Amino acid sequence: MANIKSAKKRAKQAEVKRVKNLNRRTSIKTAVKKVLDAIENKESEETTKGLLKDVEAKFARAKCKKVVHKKTASRKVSRLAKKVAAAYKADK
Repeated sequence: MANIKSAKKRAKQAEVKRVKNLNRRTSIKTAVKKVLDAIENKESEETTKGLLKDVEAKFARAKCKKVVHKKTASRKVSRLAKKVAAAYKADK
């Protein structure tokens, strides 16, 4: 443990940020799983696209807060959108 006051403060701030970032990453993973489950269970296209929009928003926030790299966020959203489009294109 740090002895200097500023180092103690830094350690405390780092822990708070770690917990926030963990929560953000976890909520992103959960949202992605919801979209994949919706595709698998053949839910309505509107529902799935709504869930996809939620994932995009979560990635955008995480990207701005530098929880995930901007190109990683873009790639993951793109691949998920491709899966959604392919799933509902095949139904028509």
